Amino acid sequence: MNGVLKGMLSEWFSSGFLNLERVTWHSPCEVLQRVSESEAVHPIKNWMDMKRRVGPYRRCYFFSHCSTPEEPLVVLHVALTGDISSNIQAIVKECPPSETEEKNKIAAAIFYSISLTQQGLQGVELGTFLIKRVVKELQVEFPHLGTFSSLSPIPGFTKWLLGLLNSQAKEHGRNELFTDSESKEISEVTGGPINETLKVILSSNEWAKSETLVRVLQAPLMRLCAWYLYGEKHRGYALNPVANFHLQNGAVMWRINWMADVSLKGITGSCGLMVNYRYFLEETATNSTNYLNSKNIKASEQVLSLVAQFQKNSKL
Repeated sequence: MNGVLKGMLSEWFSSGFLNLERVTWHSPCEVLQRVSESEAVHPIKNWMDMKRRVGPYRRCYFFSHCSTPEEPLVVLHVALTGDISSNIQAIVKECPPSETEEKNKIAAAIFYSISLTQQGLQGVELGTFLIKRVVKELQVEFPHLGTFSSLSPIPGFTKWLLGLLNSQAKEHGRNELFTDSESKEISEVTGGPINETLKVILSSNEWAKSETLVRVLQAPLMRLCAWYLYGEKHRGYALNPVANFHLQNGAVMWRINWMADVSLKGITGSCGLMVNYRYFLEETATNSTNYLNSKNIKASEQVLSLVAQFQKNSKL
């Protein structure tokens, strides 16, 4: 029954029946309200926040079904920037540089949020279709635009890391995640056994307010995050659902960013880390095929270097 329903929904919501619509501040109030309420990645706080996200240097698109125009099914938020963004606060909090866009300052399109408004459509490839259509739309508007990337959250990383610390603490305080020098430095800062104290510290967002903790945790957490994204698998594919989505689309695991989301959600969910998945348009079809058929993850030198450091310093 589940398979039959999914098949029928995939047919009913195939790309031929979908309309691409852009949201602006002049869109109907009902549309703005629905887009605001459906934002699941970086919650929209008020109408001024909403106005910024559909204003200059920002784009917001959604798919609607031909039978229900102006009813968003999946929403994509895009920032138009000078380079590949490494920090989400710079996108969702800062005011745009001016009220009028200067096209020569726009060199990159950053997909920073994609949200389904209808949870019953999970598993239907709406997000994949939407990104492809939006890329074409942006290329028409900005013919010189050549850089496309996401700035993505890493849901589940903190939970995975706490699970590792917990299992190691049970095995007689064994430490196989950190180098000797890292263990010594972290213990000096926290004042206790590394696994136990880190479990407590990383369970809240207070640690991100300490410059010392942020400094000593950067190298090991970057390394562990790279392994979580690249090395942890579910049936041979990336365990992290956001990674799996972009890799299926043919993106490259491009760059892991430290302290990229310092919101409460960002710190507690992924220790403040975010990742760029970069879309090289001429390579996406090949990358997607290699991932889906051979489970090969295309990653940058930065990510592979961090993975190699994890494999060298950890004994999992």
